[in-house]
Amino acid sequence: MPRTTNNVSAHRRRKKYMLQARGYYGSRSKTYRAARQTVERAMAFSFAHRKQKKRRMISTTANLLTVCIRQIFKSTVKHWHILPGMILRRLLNW
Repeated sequence: MPRTTNNVSAHRRRKKYMLQARGYYGSRSKTYRAARQTVERAMAFSFAHRKQKKRRMISTTANLLTVCIRQIFKSTVKHWHILPGMILRRLLNW
């Protein structure tokens, strides 16, 4: 029985990387090896930066909540009903 090759799958896999590497400078968009390395590095950075963005959003929201609560406590305690609206206004305006 003749030996089979993996042409179709290999071409499809390589094409996927080459399409993702469009727009990169020089051989990063032309050769498969450089394109694959660049795309994998970019995807790793993308994953890490999504997590960093989430952390920044959580800390910013916590800071906004702290500021709102401090402002309310500077005035009298009878203004507790204003808190949700104040937080929403500050979150939507930054």
